[in-house]
Amino acid sequence: MKEIAVNVGILGTGNLAVALGRVWAGAGHVVVVTGRNAENASRAAGQIGGAAQAVGPADFAARVEVVVVAVAWEGLEEALSLVGGADGSLSGVTVIDCTNAVDYATGQLKPTSGSAGELVARVARGAHVVKAFHLFAGASWPYAGPRDSAPVVAICGDQPEALERAGRLTEDLGARTAVVGGLASARQLEEAAGFVMRVVAAGWNPRLAVPDVDPALLNAGSAAAN
Repeated sequence: MKEIAVNVGILGTGNLAVALGRVWAGAGHVVVVTGRNAENASRAAGQIGGAAQAVGPADFAARVEVVVVAVAWEGLEEALSLVGGADGSLSGVTVIDCTNAVDYATGQLKPTSGSAGELVARVARGAHVVKAFHLFAGASWPYAGPRDSAPVVAICGDQPEALERAGRLTEDLGARTAVVGGLASARQLEEAAGFVMRVVAAGWNPRLAVPDVDPALLNAGSAAAN
């Protein structure tokens, strides 16, 4: 079913923010962009094109139905506070956290416990947080190849409606969605990014570092064993 157009707010102005915003604007969604620097937000909106607009942080929450957080780990809490998240401005809003809380040199996860996704849920009081999109670079989108070869975006979150909305936005990118659990699963998803970086640093394609498993054959084998 085709996603009804929504107002997508992007908190961040970097490459991932622009790549995601460009696809969603092209799919008919209204995209608003904000960040710490008004000039950078205007530049990002211009690169996105379509219906994208730059707005000030104080006006951001009132303009959006979905928020996509695409900032560096070190600025995550500040960015959420900038748009009033700590004051409940995002309560009830689907907030998709794309933060890669990983040391790019070592692949080690930076939070000593919990996850970036769970931090977003703590800071953005009342928000419906979904972890998604952190494993794929902006250049991955949109995907326009065969459906059976489309990227699978693993997501997690606690609210079914928020997961569904994130899934529909994933479809706009040309990808498929795998819901892997509640928000407590976010640390595992974030550690997966660290694993990918370590394999790349060792000089290998991470696609070759995981087994090729067909769930249909696996399930058929389990049924036969029973």
